[in-house]
Amino acid sequence: MIAVDVQPAEYLRLLGYPRDFVPAGRASELAEWARRWYAANGRPWVYEREAASFDLSGGAVRLDGETFSSRRLHATLEEAGAHGVVLVAVSAGQEAEEYAQQLWREEKPDEYFFLEVYASAVVEHLVTTTGARLCVWAEEHRMAVLPHYSPGYSSWDIGEQGRLLELFGTCLPGALQVLPSGGLSPKKSLLAVFGLTRHVDRVQRLTDLMPCENCSFSPCQFRRAPYRRSRSGLAELPVIPQWERPSYSVNPKALKRWAAERLTLERRPDGTIDARFRYDGTTCTNMGRPLAFDYFVKLGRREEGYFIREQRCAPAPGDSGHTQMCQYLADPAPLMESISREKPLLGQPLDDVLTWRRASTGTGCYCDPASREHKWGLALETIHYALHQGTDQ
Repeated sequence: MIAVDVQPAEYLRLLGYPRDFVPAGRASELAEWARRWYAANGRPWVYEREAASFDLSGGAVRLDGETFSSRRLHATLEEAGAHGVVLVAVSAGQEAEEYAQQLWREEKPDEYFFLEVYASAVVEHLVTTTGARLCVWAEEHRMAVLPHYSPGYSSWDIGEQGRLLELFGTCLPGALQVLPSGGLSPKKSLLAVFGLTRHVDRVQRLTDLMPCENCSFSPCQFRRAPYRRSRSGLAELPVIPQWERPSYSVNPKALKRWAAERLTLERRPDGTIDARFRYDGTTCTNMGRPLAFDYFVKLGRREEGYFIREQRCAPAPGDSGHTQMCQYLADPAPLMESISREKPLLGQPLDDVLTWRRASTGTGCYCDPASREHKWGLALETIHYALHQGTDQ
C-alpha cells in the first residue's frame, strides 16, 4: 500500500482557492472528509520502468518499437541529449472514482466535487514523488531526469495514449484502460515519460529543461531551482533551494537559545511533528505587566516539506498579564477572537516563513495585527531553525 500525504497547499490550489485562503465551515469539513475517506478506502498505485529501446531519428520519438509524433517531447529530449526514458503510470485507483459516481447518483454534488479534486491531487502527488525518487536515482548515477510529458499535453495527441499504455504490458498493479476518446479509466490516472540525460550541464543551462521548476517536492536535496508552477493566475508556490543557507530575520544566536529554552518538538509515529513555542513579553501600558502566550504548530512529514497543518495561539495556562493589555481592557472579545483566528501560514510549507513579508519589530503586547504577525514569525523561525540545524535529527 502506497502512503499518500497530499500537501494542503496543492489540494487548496486544485480546489481553486487563493494561496492564502483558509477554508472554514462546510468547505473545511468537506476537504477533511475527502482526505479521511481516501486514507481509509483509496488504493493508489505507481508503476515505472526504463524503456528498453529509445530513438529520436527522423523527427519522431520511438520507444520500444512504437513511434510517437510529439514535436515538443522530441525537442525536449533532443535538446537535453537524452539517452533514454522512464515510462511511468500512476493512478488514484478505481475506488475513489466509483464512490464519487455513487455520490453523484445520490445527489451529493459537494461530496462528489471534493472527492474528485482530492483524487486529482493524489495523482499529482504520485507523479511528483515518483519524479523526486527518479531524481535521487539519477543523481547517484551522474544523470538528470527531465520534466515528465504525457499524451494530451501541448503538441502530443491524446490519441497516442493507447499505444503508450501498450508499452506497459500486463505488469500494472491496478486496472487501467484507454477510452475511445483517448482518456484513461480510472480517469484519475496518468501515463508519463521522463527523459534521462547524462548531460547534466545542459539541464542546468536551459531553463526549459529544468525539471525542478515543475516539481513541488520541496525537501529534495538535489533541487537546482525553485518550483515555479502557477495555474489559472494563482500565486506561485516558492520553494527555498535546500543547498542555500536559510536567511532568518532573527539573529541565529537568539534562535538557537529560543530553540533550547522555549521550544518543544514531539515527533509522532506517522512522521508529523507537534511544535510548542512559549513567548514571554510585557504589556505596553500598566507598568509593563509580564505576559506569556503559547504557540502550537502541527507540521506534516519532513519528506513532504513540513507543511503547516494546524496553528493556534493562546495565553499560557495561568497567565493574567494579557488581561492588562490596553485593547483587552477596552473590549476583550474582539482582541482574543483575532488572536485565536489568525493562522498566517496555514497550509503552506514551513520554508515560507523565510520569505514572509511582515513587520521586522513589534511591541511586547498583542494589541495590533503587525505585532501579532511579528510574534508568529518568531515562533515559526525558531521551529524552522530547530528542524534545520540538527536539534530534531
